[in-house]
Amino acid sequence: METLLIWQAVAGLAVSAALVAGVFLWRCREAQMRLRALLDTLPEPHQLLDAQGRILQANASCADFCDGRLRPLDAVLADRLAVTPTRLGGDSESSAEALARLATNARNGAGGTAELRLRGTASKPEEVWVEVSVWPAGMPRGALLWQVSDITTRRQMESTIQAEQRRLVDLFERAPIGFYSVDGQGRFRFVNQTLAEWLGRTAEDLVAGAALHDVLAEPPRPETPAYAPVAEADDQIEVKLRGCDGEVFDALIVQAVAADEEEGGALRTRSVVRHLTRERAAAEALADSERRFKRFFDEAPIAIVELDRGGRLRECNPAFETLLGLKGQDVIGQPLGRWVAEDERTLLRETLVASSTGPGQSADLRLRGVRELLCTLSVSVIDDGAGKPGGFVCHLLDTTEQKALEVQFAQSQKMQAVGQLAGGIAHDFNNLLTAMIGFSDLLLLRHRPGDQSFADIMQIKQNANRAANLVRQLLAFSRQQTLQPRMLNVTDILAELSHLLRRLIGETIELDMVHGRDLGQVRADQGQLEQVIINLAVNARDAMSGGGRLIIRTYNAAFETPQRRKGEEVAAGDYVVIEVSDSGCGISQANLDRIFDPFFSTKEVGEGTGLGLSTVYGIVKQTGGFIVVDSELDTGTTFTIYLPRHLRRGEPVVEPEVRDARDLTGIGSVLLVEDEDAVRSFSARALRNKGYEVHEARSGEAALDMLRNDGNLAELDLLVTDVVMPRLDGPSLVREVRQDRPKLKVIFISGYAEDSFRQRVGEEEGIHFLPKPFTLKQLAGKVKEVMGEGSA
Repeated sequence: METLLIWQAVAGLAVSAALVAGVFLWRCREAQMRLRALLDTLPEPHQLLDAQGRILQANASCADFCDGRLRPLDAVLADRLAVTPTRLGGDSESSAEALARLATNARNGAGGTAELRLRGTASKPEEVWVEVSVWPAGMPRGALLWQVSDITTRRQMESTIQAEQRRLVDLFERAPIGFYSVDGQGRFRFVNQTLAEWLGRTAEDLVAGAALHDVLAEPPRPETPAYAPVAEADDQIEVKLRGCDGEVFDALIVQAVAADEEEGGALRTRSVVRHLTRERAAAEALADSERRFKRFFDEAPIAIVELDRGGRLRECNPAFETLLGLKGQDVIGQPLGRWVAEDERTLLRETLVASSTGPGQSADLRLRGVRELLCTLSVSVIDDGAGKPGGFVCHLLDTTEQKALEVQFAQSQKMQAVGQLAGGIAHDFNNLLTAMIGFSDLLLLRHRPGDQSFADIMQIKQNANRAANLVRQLLAFSRQQTLQPRMLNVTDILAELSHLLRRLIGETIELDMVHGRDLGQVRADQGQLEQVIINLAVNARDAMSGGGRLIIRTYNAAFETPQRRKGEEVAAGDYVVIEVSDSGCGISQANLDRIFDPFFSTKEVGEGTGLGLSTVYGIVKQTGGFIVVDSELDTGTTFTIYLPRHLRRGEPVVEPEVRDARDLTGIGSVLLVEDEDAVRSFSARALRNKGYEVHEARSGEAALDMLRNDGNLAELDLLVTDVVMPRLDGPSLVREVRQDRPKLKVIFISGYAEDSFRQRVGEEEGIHFLPKPFTLKQLAGKVKEVMGEGSA
């Protein structure tokens, strides 16, 4: 007996361990699914590789980067490397070496990044620059996280700016005038190439071991300072210089003496040399150089301006004039900040100050000329000859279109993510509400009117039904509900929305609904119509940040001839009109023609998607209606919606059919498959109470096993299954079952839309749908309808 007890205890522990392990594995898979979903929202390729280079996780962008065939990113990068140096390891390190070093460092625990140039693919033949990041993942051991970001646009911009800067340096070195600087002992510290050529030597030789007095054709007087060509203190000095080939030429030296603060106040000169012997030739060469620079300056595709130390324009090229839509005479002498957005002028000043005390800076600014532009500003400092900033050279690259595309893409990604989130939340809430409503129905079977608990239970059920209505409206936001146009009463729709609208607009805004009398019916999808009203109410709320009044008015309208209203032609006919008016800030006339364009928004970034009104316009048009907008700044905006009226004068209103109470009991064998314990428990009890023989399964695998091995299910009449379940979902379960039982009747239950599974199972015979949340009567009625024992 004791041995038997011991074996029973051991068996119990084994079962418990198996259950714990099963739950743990389920949780791990769930975490992997969530990680995969999170990675798929990222627009850049991300991939997790194990120590052997096998793919553990990869987001959706990886397949596109790999040209349609998912492979490890390190292998794809190695195949596509172009032959070019990278920033990792210096110019001498090849791209392949850089990539190998990056992976090796990551395996050793030190992540890093590198910029690589890649060859194109079959679908995208252009070469691209990418920034590759590799980091140790920690778990599993030896795993690496690879990320690839496209930086082609940035590299192209950097290349353009660097090329322009090189041209400016080249212009300084090869200007038809000499420049030099000597210290207090007369040693050359700097010589430009022009002066070095005049002297027949290289600039490096002069700086390495020559002094100013060594190049004078005539020895200076003994009292002459080593840093000066003559003893007399004068800013302009005419002397004779001798080259290494013995050639002597007259030169005019203009010299300034200053202390170099970076070297402890040591004396330095800043000297300019003119070759007087070649004056005319030099003048002609200078004129030619100026013409070349002017041509480069004028024909540059990027806007270039020169500013003084106060930020006022000294010079600008035609590209800058085109950028602002102004003429040169209108901008010269004006501060650049005049055309910068007011809230970004501080950023402009900070960029100029930072450039004057360090390397050149860049910043993204909004310019306001004939239209608003987004520009990247790059600043270089002009030396005044005394070691101080004498002004600035600024390059402005118009990035308006690029930024707009980036914002549109980001906002569309955000809308997709928000829609998925809203749909997922609605699904989970529908499961909870199904249990709440269902168990309330079970309680009501035992607590009749007059019972002390009846009123409390009814309160719970009524509030659960209100919550179900809110979830349905949440699905209207995410556009994931089943779209089925039907005859609707606009007054009823607005009455149902009133509670949600009051919460949406807040307490500072008064909501006034004015319902018209004898309104006809409209044919529309209720969810779509609700979405229209919600979007317009939210826009009105945003336009009344300080409070105000929102009026929603309905009435009938009839036009015998087409009506032209604000650019929209309303066809002749009978209409039900919905007006949504606010007392907000209004819309400018310049924006009225664009408010229905996708992605157009007058709100700040992050406060609007630019999709709301375009969605409203599309829904109204799909319903066969028209929408007109009237607005006045600081007064308010009115959106008028004309929906075709489907009830003509003298035609009686068709009241919804009221069904009599009917018998919902039945007989038959039902297999109920539901992974939510509360929903399964309620549904099983409800059907058993109605006389059915109910078998329960908490997963698709368990149901399949029962159908194959349980003899009690040989005569199964109906399969009721959830759509979304871990591992084996509802549609997959039905496909497996119908291989052996092709005529088995099926009811799908789900918190998602019917459309979401209809695309997967098609219009097969015997397939029915019951949306969550459902009541006891709805469940029993649907089962009886499908079993062929009554009509729902």
